[in-house]
Amino acid sequence: MRHLTHVKQWLRKHSRELIIDATIGFFVLGLIGVGVVLIWISTLNIPDLSSFEERRVQQSTKIYDRTGKILLYDLHQDVRRTIVPYENISRHIKNATVAIEDDTFFEHYGIRPLRITKAVFDNLMSGNLLGGQGGSTITQQVIKNSVLVQEKSLTRKIKEWILAIRLEQVLSKEEILTHYLNESPYGGTIYGVEEASLSFFGKPSSDLTITEAAYLASLPQLPTYYSPYGKHIDELERRKNLVLDKMLENNFITQEEYDGAKNERVEFKPQVATGIRAPHFVFFVRDYLTQKYGEESLAERGLKVITTLDWELQEKAEEIVKRKALYNAKTYNAENAALVATDP
Repeated sequence: MRHLTHVKQWLRKHSRELIIDATIGFFVLGLIGVGVVLIWISTLNIPDLSSFEERRVQQSTKIYDRTGKILLYDLHQDVRRTIVPYENISRHIKNATVAIEDDTFFEHYGIRPLRITKAVFDNLMSGNLLGGQGGSTITQQVIKNSVLVQEKSLTRKIKEWILAIRLEQVLSKEEILTHYLNESPYGGTIYGVEEASLSFFGKPSSDLTITEAAYLASLPQLPTYYSPYGKHIDELERRKNLVLDKMLENNFITQEEYDGAKNERVEFKPQVATGIRAPHFVFFVRDYLTQKYGEESLAERGLKVITTLDWELQEKAEEIVKRKALYNAKTYNAENAALVATDP
């Protein structure tokens, strides 16, 4: 008992020193741990970023008729992407993209810890740790688009963080932003800002106005949902205005440029549908799938979608409607035609 009393007295006397020593010890171990992790990260090799297009095509979603044999549309059979160097891209689309996607892009080292923490907290509150808010920087999105398989797992997310830090060590900010702008999805088979600019506005990305750039920067988050050819034009308009707000907030444009861009009216080129059967029906199906499974699932899970459409009957219906429409236009000056068929 006497020995135990001495131990207690000694502990009371030296408890402060013990706590300080333990704190210093943990701090030193922490520094060593961080150092080991940083050294390990510096030895990692960045996989080939050129794998982007091949992976997109291989894992493309395909939409079939009711037989499951007749292909109505392959979402990536005609992937269109034109690579352009950094200096050939308008500063407006660079600024608009940074403003809406990652406004501290030129300041961080690949990841934003506070943003990640907030995203994790928001996802936990929503009951879905791996879904919802991603907190991804532009560098992370380059890694996600170019290198990693699109699975929702904690392991993949950790790989993304590590490779993003490593990418910042081997490429300049300009090179990373160039990769992002050349690979981002802008709707359908359109990838990269140059192809998007040509498809939507009929001009190279070097000639984009502030408003046109704001529209394009709005699309990569949800390219199908925000499509200028879809049913959510009001939402696209609101997001374009948000991009302009962010550009003004980050001093990428002046108040005068902001006011002019808000009032500028932009005309999109008509949509061109190639390599597609029953386009109105397919676009309806694609919109439904996007709402149900999300943009990434359509782009990268390789879904095989069997629909209710009978392609043989559809072909007959289209032939009949075209023939009757031409007859009506010639005979009655009536240009619209429709057909409804039922199987009794």
